Amino acid sequence: MTGLYSRITLGLVISAIPLLAVGCGTTSNPPPAAPSSGSLAIGMSDASTEDWAMIGVKVESIALTRTVGGARTVYTAASPAPIVNLVQLDQLAELMGNVTVPIGSYTGAVLTISANPGDVLLTAAADPTAGFEGTAGATVPPAQIQIMGAVGAAGSLTVPVSVAFLAPLVVTATNNNALDLEFDLAHPAFLVAHEPQVGTTLWAANFNGPVRDHPVANIAALLLRHIYGTVTAVSTDDTSFSMTKEFALQPSTSPETSVAGTQELTILADDTNGTILYDVDAQSSETITDFSTISATLDGKFVRVAARFQADGTLVAVRMWVSTVFNSVWLSPEGHVLHVDAIGGILTVQNELGLGVPLTVNANTEYFLRTPGSGVADATPIGTGTAFLANVVRGFKVHASAVDPLASPLVAQTIDIEIARYEGGISDADGSGFTATTSYSTGTDDYALTLPYISGTTANGTDPLTGTAIAGFKWWYGAFPTPVNNQITAFEAATAGSTDVGGQVGTVLPVGESVAVWNDPNALDAWSVPYSILVPAPLPTGTVISGYTAGSFTMAVDGGGFDVLADLSTTLGSATFVYQIDRTLNVLTITPIDITTTGGVTAITTGLIAGARARVFGVPQPDGSIKADAVFFYTGTLPGEPI
Repeated sequence: MTGLYSRITLGLVISAIPLLAVGCGTTSNPPPAAPSSGSLAIGMSDASTEDWAMIGVKVESIALTRTVGGARTVYTAASPAPIVNLVQLDQLAELMGNVTVPIGSYTGAVLTISANPGDVLLTAAADPTAGFEGTAGATVPPAQIQIMGAVGAAGSLTVPVSVAFLAPLVVTATNNNALDLEFDLAHPAFLVAHEPQVGTTLWAANFNGPVRDHPVANIAALLLRHIYGTVTAVSTDDTSFSMTKEFALQPSTSPETSVAGTQELTILADDTNGTILYDVDAQSSETITDFSTISATLDGKFVRVAARFQADGTLVAVRMWVSTVFNSVWLSPEGHVLHVDAIGGILTVQNELGLGVPLTVNANTEYFLRTPGSGVADATPIGTGTAFLANVVRGFKVHASAVDPLASPLVAQTIDIEIARYEGGISDADGSGFTATTSYSTGTDDYALTLPYISGTTANGTDPLTGTAIAGFKWWYGAFPTPVNNQITAFEAATAGSTDVGGQVGTVLPVGESVAVWNDPNALDAWSVPYSILVPAPLPTGTVISGYTAGSFTMAVDGGGFDVLADLSTTLGSATFVYQIDRTLNVLTITPIDITTTGGVTAITTGLIAGARARVFGVPQPDGSIKADAVFFYTGTLPGEPI
């Protein structure tokens, strides 16, 4: 398939918890003081990438900025900061912890990311998409990763990333608020490879530019990654336990060891639906509504928790795994599905080392679809046994648990489907659904499936800009912060085009990522789609035939047979992203060009001339052109040239 990129979302979920006041209630007493702060839960999440098994980063701190009072740091990582693998956070949040934030109005955020050699880890996927510049399964040496925008002294380098909010974030003591900072891996300039004909491939990690504000309407619907930690205490009434957040050491070791975080979390038992408890050491399970049966033995043990937020900001355990050894709760294959053998009953999950971990599925294997907005749905299996494997495809993000994590082969006890994701070319959209088509390096992973929309009466969140409730299918462009669109006819029009490049490349379709839900009224015991995100389809690098003028240029892509017309936009808010990529010896730089300005137009007109090397990412149009979301043009040593 054509390469898909992913996005990263830093979700700052703010849940204000009222403070309790105690008094005798006489009229002579002054009224209780107004609460001055709320509770802030901080998370990190992303969407998917087929090309990487590991994109590891260290977030050292997060500060909120305000018009009056300057910036206030609300999150500080342990020292050294743990590495978080963003690939594992496919549209779900890594909960970093809860902090206290003064009430008030905040206008932006500043993220501080470590930028020393080795602070960003890149490991290629076991089976990346065609045209990927790296080597399958290989870890990129630190010397080949250049982190753009680094400041500070050697050994203490960081990248400050500033994000202006679309609207002020007003933190109160009585309401739940949510802020989603979207670190967009779908942005073509996030990870840029420069591959010469002779010499070393360099990768530029660009943290400034792809980060933006993306509102989250409902904290209770936020999907959390499984949380790891060490239990520090069980409450006296056995309704909850406290834990210190733990991270796995990266790069991975064997056996895996933990890195303690600084954040403390409180986890409640689900007293309504029951929490499923798995004792990994005893290989047993039970459903509990409080922790009374295990309170005497839980303290000091390692846990992995599938949790969900409640509307009041508290955390409830849907399922949890307990062991005396961190390695036992960690050895639970997590990642994107790499292969599905429905006949043989084997599900292969890609781990952080870029390796495929095969899991045997038997009659007792239970499948869950993470649905935090509904406690009942989140705790109820959607299928059991080998037959359900036919409903799983490559690209789903799952977290599996083995009956015995040290056995060989591994037998799957549970499979949490965190994101049921279909990707690739979108075609044949009509009033009832569309066709999703993929083409992988391993042909048996390919699929061309007709996916129905969810029912037009099914509640589907709210418009992030207006707050208006949405029912039925919705979609939006991933390249720009454009409003959500719930018009199916508009989706049909947006996906009606194609670009015939000819040669080895062939026809390029509009590319999308679609997330599916199970058993909607419109598709009983089947998948249906509540939303799709149109992402820029990448064309191969090529040579400019007719230089940039009046908003367009033509180019011949490598491996193609026909010239392609690329149309660029200079409209504020949706202007095409343009970048000058320069390589001088072994130094790679990325310079953004603002083509809404006179200077930017001059720069692109000078750079995109006949004979220049360039690359386009965009949406194919019905007339065969491509609407460019992003354009690279290269200077210095060009891709494919010897150094």
